[in-house]
Amino acid sequence: MEKIRSFEELEAKQAVCTKCMDDKFSGNDGKRHVVLCGGTGCLSSHSDKIRERFCEVIKERGLDDKVTVNQVGCFGFCSQGPFVKIFPEDTLYRMVKIEDVEEIVEKDLINNEIVDRLLYVDPQTKEKVSKQDDIEFYKKQMRIALHGCGAIDPENIEEALGAEAFKGLAKALKMDRKAVIQEVLDSGLRGRGGAGFPTGRKWSFVPDVEGPKYLVCNGDEGDPGAFMDRSILEGNPFAVIEGMMIGGYAIGAQNGYFYVRAEYPIAVHRLKLAIKAMEDVGLLGDNILGTDFNFRVHIRLGAGAFVCGEETALLNSIEGKRGMPRPRPPFPAVKGLWGCPTCVNNVETLANVPYILREGAAKFASVGTERSKGTKVFALGGKINNVGLVEVPMGTTLHELIYEIGGGIPNGKEFKAIQTGGPSGGCLTAKNLDTPIDYDNLIAAGSMMGSGGAIVMDEDNCMVDVAKFYMEFICDESCGKCSPCRIGTKRMLEILTKITEGNGTLEDLDALNELANNVKTNSLCGLGQTAPNPILSTMASFKDEYIAHIVDKKCPAHVCKKLMSYVINKDKCFGCQMCAKGCPADAIHHITPQYIAPGKKLPAMYIDTAQCVKCGACIATCKFGAISKQ
Repeated sequence: MEKIRSFEELEAKQAVCTKCMDDKFSGNDGKRHVVLCGGTGCLSSHSDKIRERFCEVIKERGLDDKVTVNQVGCFGFCSQGPFVKIFPEDTLYRMVKIEDVEEIVEKDLINNEIVDRLLYVDPQTKEKVSKQDDIEFYKKQMRIALHGCGAIDPENIEEALGAEAFKGLAKALKMDRKAVIQEVLDSGLRGRGGAGFPTGRKWSFVPDVEGPKYLVCNGDEGDPGAFMDRSILEGNPFAVIEGMMIGGYAIGAQNGYFYVRAEYPIAVHRLKLAIKAMEDVGLLGDNILGTDFNFRVHIRLGAGAFVCGEETALLNSIEGKRGMPRPRPPFPAVKGLWGCPTCVNNVETLANVPYILREGAAKFASVGTERSKGTKVFALGGKINNVGLVEVPMGTTLHELIYEIGGGIPNGKEFKAIQTGGPSGGCLTAKNLDTPIDYDNLIAAGSMMGSGGAIVMDEDNCMVDVAKFYMEFICDESCGKCSPCRIGTKRMLEILTKITEGNGTLEDLDALNELANNVKTNSLCGLGQTAPNPILSTMASFKDEYIAHIVDKKCPAHVCKKLMSYVINKDKCFGCQMCAKGCPADAIHHITPQYIAPGKKLPAMYIDTAQCVKCGACIATCKFGAISKQ
């Protein structure tokens, strides 16, 4: 693609690319288009090989000039992937396998017949749905941060231009820098990385002085179960770069740094391709669009340290130092990267910025609640039917998120809790289901927004074990710089371990509560300050489970191994010995003296609890429901 040197050339190129995209979706180009999900989840289920097979079969059938095949970003509905969509009909096929490709080509692409068996089936109506927008999972979603994801080829700058890329940048470059900051302030955009600080205010803190300044994109997404930022970078890296450039222009920075964890190779690869494509056409470098704005983008890979999600630890890591937080003040806006004024924004935050400049602050502010504007992307996982990536307006209730978008709890189980905010958040219960999702409401309920992880738990989850899991994670990830976090989290984990092993006392609960509050108050950075949240929230809502572990020496959910055992109901046992054959500890034997239940022909089995390692293999192999936990 030729260089783009002015606003007029950009507008002309956008018009051409927009027409191409419109023709693709409407069928005016006379072609059929096969689009596959290229997110990490679907790629792990061989979406790339499915794409290769489509190319092979289409070539074999002589359809090269009539059908195109490409991959886009995450469709969001991860539990139903891999996805294939056919344009212009907008037919969506789910759970596609390599062996399904020939049937799709033969029936749909050649004979215009929908492959019914690959359509989504609505669990309520049992009807087959062929259009993405008609699926309940998508109906209440609104894509702002995820704009273009699942629609454009993230490795093709022309498709990005056809999806309104760089319109926000062009508008910003025609405005005064302070006017750009004011536009973001008026939008009400708050940081999507967890703290929820107003983005425009953060930009305004960067002093208007001569010398180097930096804008850093925090892509160090480390919460267990979170994949929002990864999916945005994989699906539309151009939007995040554009948001970074607008922010860089607003604060007077000429260099931007992406800090992305190395465990995201697809996101990093597509980000590199996007940067190269923008440099090639002149949208990165010197005198962008004929203005005096110069901007360059660099990438730094994180080594997987959760603490580097904290902005000052991240800055240390970029500088080649150990990832440990710095005392504040001075804040990064005054003294950040290499001692220069620096603004650090999260991936999702920057992905919202082009929309605000493109559509106007008022339109963005019209979505959401009074104090939390716009939308929020959540990685919805755990005990939920519709696992995936969702973007909903602020103010959507937890009930809508879990039961309408998420499709409820699998296997008819009871909802128990939802953990929002990852290790920094807390567990919310059924009494909170009508809570509108926004920054202030979640904090008031005892949790927090965090970066957007949402893990659903059902009646089979032990909340003491959940708290222990998060504390193990925090202990592993603590940088150790401050004593409250380094020592306090370790002591809290020891108490939780003691309780889950049946050795706890009621005094331990008081000690746990005191420790949690001390760590929360005295830790240096956000990691330590929020580390006790899972403990405090589970103790507040599920204290009866803690007491059951301590007083009754039982785990009500039958999760904690030291407090439960596997038993065989001898009257249900057929004596088939499948459980014994699958037992790795040789702990299952015939009952002695042998007992044969009425109507059975073989002697029943029993489990030697002294030998049992409680792996659960016996339950998995028993076909008669004769084995249970106690």
